[in-house]
Amino acid sequence: MKAMVFAAGQGERLRPLTDKTPKALVPVAGRPMIEYPLLLLRHYGIQEVIINLHHLGEQIEAYLNDGAKLGLRIIYSKEQELLDTGGGLLKAKPFLQDGTFIVINTDVLIDLPLAELIDFHRAKKAAATLALRPDELADQYGSIEIDSEGRIYRFLRVKRPTAPAGPCAKLMFTGVQILEPKIFEYMPSDGSFAKFGTTKDTYPRMLLAGEALSGYRFDGFWQDVGSAERIKDAEDVLARGRARLHFL
Repeated sequence: MKAMVFAAGQGERLRPLTDKTPKALVPVAGRPMIEYPLLLLRHYGIQEVIINLHHLGEQIEAYLNDGAKLGLRIIYSKEQELLDTGGGLLKAKPFLQDGTFIVINTDVLIDLPLAELIDFHRAKKAAATLALRPDELADQYGSIEIDSEGRIYRFLRVKRPTAPAGPCAKLMFTGVQILEPKIFEYMPSDGSFAKFGTTKDTYPRMLLAGEALSGYRFDGFWQDVGSAERIKDAEDVLARGRARLHFL
């Protein structure tokens, strides 16, 4: 199985630090934040990874090189202009289109049992499975609803045409997802790399078309590290032993 790590963002919430350092290389608890998703992938035997680059991307490439020092095989997808999640995925299609693949955001720490997520995805025969987490502010930031069978019923403001199976739970996206090449059928096919998002454009389109979109509920440790405050929170939790990352 192959994977993609999103690392093209400009890290606006981390400025001025990211004026000279790409977000992916900002240290969190003693290591660049991009190493966490990479080490999670490696722990589960996933070695072939593509990383998209934009802001100060040459620094990321110089640091990781071909990935050998982490036991990985890394290639890069360079974006002259930011393409957002959908455009970034579409540009990486030649690398990803041969089978099931994983996509992870750079700026999250998550103690996720990735093998369980993959098994869940396969059992549901889903076109896409998103790892979701409970959050009392889900409605404020944009919730995703899953029914009692783990099917996504509502994605932001778009609802599945068929009724849900049982009561729904409102959750939020963790930044980890398992995808099938089917997703590319719901993206532009004219060869252009326009800027568009999976959450705003692709997934709502798939939901309305009746594609199998699943949500895997994850209740373990998760922390966004996209701002200095969030990084400090994560470092405090790890230093005090209130959470651990099993893949380190």
